[in-house]
Amino acid sequence: MTTSDPSWTSPRPHDLAEWWHGQAGPMQQIDFAVHVHYLREYLQPGWRVLEAGAGSGRFTREIAPLVDRVVIVDLSEDKLQANRRHAEALGYAGSIEAWQVADMRDLSGEFGDDAFDVVVSFGGPLSYALDQRVAALRELVRVTRPGGLLLLSARSLWGMLHENLPRILQSVDPRLNREIIATGTLGPSKVGPVDRFWHAYRSDEFREFITDAGCEVLQLSASNCLTSTWDAVLSTWRDDEKVWNHLIELEIEACCEPGCLDMGTHILAVAQKL
Repeated sequence: MTTSDPSWTSPRPHDLAEWWHGQAGPMQQIDFAVHVHYLREYLQPGWRVLEAGAGSGRFTREIAPLVDRVVIVDLSEDKLQANRRHAEALGYAGSIEAWQVADMRDLSGEFGDDAFDVVVSFGGPLSYALDQRVAALRELVRVTRPGGLLLLSARSLWGMLHENLPRILQSVDPRLNREIIATGTLGPSKVGPVDRFWHAYRSDEFREFITDAGCEVLQLSASNCLTSTWDAVLSTWRDDEKVWNHLIELEIEACCEPGCLDMGTHILAVAQKL
């Protein structure tokens, strides 16, 4: 199924991936909508896409109808199986070339140079790679053709503090906070209020990280910069379709503003391989 198929229509923001939205809170749904906005703006029919760290497929469903040629990579066999089940149940499995267990930090055994028109790695992979994040990004760039695109996102350092400030102030040692702010990293040697270790980025750091890997950054955006402190009322707004769709429009617009880039849950980048 492709975008030229008359049976497929682009879902409205409030319809996005309802199979996933049933399990996601309103804040996650807004984060998702911002990410999907950039998929729809930049992906083109006929392109071959690698989705790295795809997980169970919340973004796969949006990518597949836009390009119709997708390879799925994840470290977890269980997540790949869930990704495949969703694709088969929802009717877009024909757009998936392969589901492969692979480590994005070293794809040399799976893919040659310049194998894809676009690489998508949304969510946490470039944060969870920790001290191997440079190697991971260079691999994603290597498998992208010259002139091809990379759509990337990672945790935002100041956005994480913005979202969780009351809990962080009450439960975390100030010395640990200072160390995390200085390094951007919560690693195995530290104790913190999370269930996974990560590196979170400042927007300038994320831009430099990408340009140092041989790419030009075409677009930077945050996600949830407007909404990250309004969780208590988002469910009410979610129930009003007109209000909800307008909120997402405002969120997408605000997240591009230079002053907002560091205040969302994630930092997104659209980059072109030089």
